[in-house]
Amino acid sequence: MKLVLLAFLLPWITGAQHTKTRPNFVVFMLDDVGIGDIGCYGNKTLRTPNIDRIANDGVKLNHHIAAAPLCTPSRAAFLTGRYPVRSGVASLGSVGVFLFSASSGGLPAEEVTFSKLLKEEGYSTALIGKWHLGMNCNTRDDLCHHPHHYGFDYFYGMIMTNLKDCIRGCGSVISSGLRRRFTVPTSYLVITLITLVTLHYAGLFRVTWRVIFYGIIIVILLLALLQIFIYNLRNLNCFLMRDQQIIQQPFSVENLTRRMTNEAINFMQRNENKPFFLFVSFIQAHTALFASPDFRGKSMHGLYGDAVEEADWSVGQILDAIEKMGLRNNTFIYFTSDQGAHVEEAAATGEKHGGSNGIYKGGKSTNWEGGIRIPGLFRWPGVIPAGTVSDELTSNMDIFTTVVKLVGSSLPSDRIIDGHDLMPLLQGKIRTSEHEFLFHYCNAYLNAVRWHPRHSNSIWKAFLFTPNFYPEGSNGCFNTHVCMCMAPFVTYHDPPLLFDLSKDPSETTPLTPETEPYFHDIIQVIHQAVENHTKTVKKVPNQLSFNNLIWKPWLQPCCSSLSEFCYCDREGGQA
Repeated sequence: MKLVLLAFLLPWITGAQHTKTRPNFVVFMLDDVGIGDIGCYGNKTLRTPNIDRIANDGVKLNHHIAAAPLCTPSRAAFLTGRYPVRSGVASLGSVGVFLFSASSGGLPAEEVTFSKLLKEEGYSTALIGKWHLGMNCNTRDDLCHHPHHYGFDYFYGMIMTNLKDCIRGCGSVISSGLRRRFTVPTSYLVITLITLVTLHYAGLFRVTWRVIFYGIIIVILLLALLQIFIYNLRNLNCFLMRDQQIIQQPFSVENLTRRMTNEAINFMQRNENKPFFLFVSFIQAHTALFASPDFRGKSMHGLYGDAVEEADWSVGQILDAIEKMGLRNNTFIYFTSDQGAHVEEAAATGEKHGGSNGIYKGGKSTNWEGGIRIPGLFRWPGVIPAGTVSDELTSNMDIFTTVVKLVGSSLPSDRIIDGHDLMPLLQGKIRTSEHEFLFHYCNAYLNAVRWHPRHSNSIWKAFLFTPNFYPEGSNGCFNTHVCMCMAPFVTYHDPPLLFDLSKDPSETTPLTPETEPYFHDIIQVIHQAVENHTKTVKKVPNQLSFNNLIWKPWLQPCCSSLSEFCYCDREGGQA
């Protein structure tokens, strides 16, 4: 009789154990929000009670590092658990992110994301919000870089990012860059035409009026095409998709956060009886900033604060939905930002539109701590102890390995995975991070190295080069909007610029052989680590090359036609 009863109960017992060890995963990722913007990290004036709830109920990491200081490479590293230089999502030029929806670059198809591994393990998966890792390769509908190819069953959001061009009257970073690039060739054409006319009248060189006429026409056409392109950039770049269909082009920010929140909750409700992975990739607080009427003008930090507080509200709605579905104890939650706040951001009126990186120097696009020190909050009731704080060195690449290990899947054996399993650290089973070194790239160029020696409280950080802040003495590169990674915009250091972050987290005072007795020994160890690391980095096709970055009209996603300026609204909102 006992054997019969055991045989009857065994499937239920093993099923319960399987459920317990296979949690749901919910990831919240803010965009361009600094560690100093969050209440649990010390902000007293921005209200983030729901984000703080995650910290109170779980673990707060104080030394959590983004693998790159820009959106595209940081997100590639997060999903793959690998330095972005390994996948080719690291630029050799000045532009380090995708700027056009009709570019051909993207996360390579051969890269393995943890969302893909979760899908193979039977998880339902969804991405709500920002992607920014490419779309098409050869035709406007091949969707070779669409989230569906990287393990996401459901997608509701933006292929690109929320650029200033997406909201009328907010300016344009792209148009100013394009104008600068067009100014030189156009100026050469004008100067050439003037020179030809002058030489013609001086009798030194004979040129037909037809040549001059065609030259003028070419100049006018170039300028006209540039203006038309810039004017329509909002339609071309700023669209909302559901799965593989464009549903709003250009997208409307009217209640956009509420719509995305509802999509996230609806996905969880559809899948509450099976394991799921929900990636809520917020559009806030990348410029152009926006906030719903219920939040606009309510914060102490202008429109930027309004946007962050609305994102916090969204986090709270999703957390409450998890509670109502009875999934609280079986849901692993991770909250973060893709990199530090963009300190150079400001509105045309002068209002600051960038966030706070707290005590840390620099911001987005730099490997000073302000550019890569990000929030890292974890919650899993009954598994991860509540109210815990860790100062150990961790990376957003660690999420890949942590998730894969939790579901019992295997790490890919044909490639290097740079992330480590965080669970032993989060559960307090170990006290020291598995990371001894972290390597910080500015685009594809090794910029700095972080070394946490075993059995030492010191965390050394050596810069091979640093960006030239402008104006001098400021905290950013206000002349170029983001800091660059090559001469003449950087200063190279030999020996490297050395800091001990355990004593100088704000990176104010570089160490010297006079102030640090082991200076040369430390530099030697770091040089050896660099040599060992660079041997593991193989040359791969560059996804952010000029050819992969430029706008290609035959790749342009369009819900109507180019002649109709790619306009549609299947959401019922006002674009």
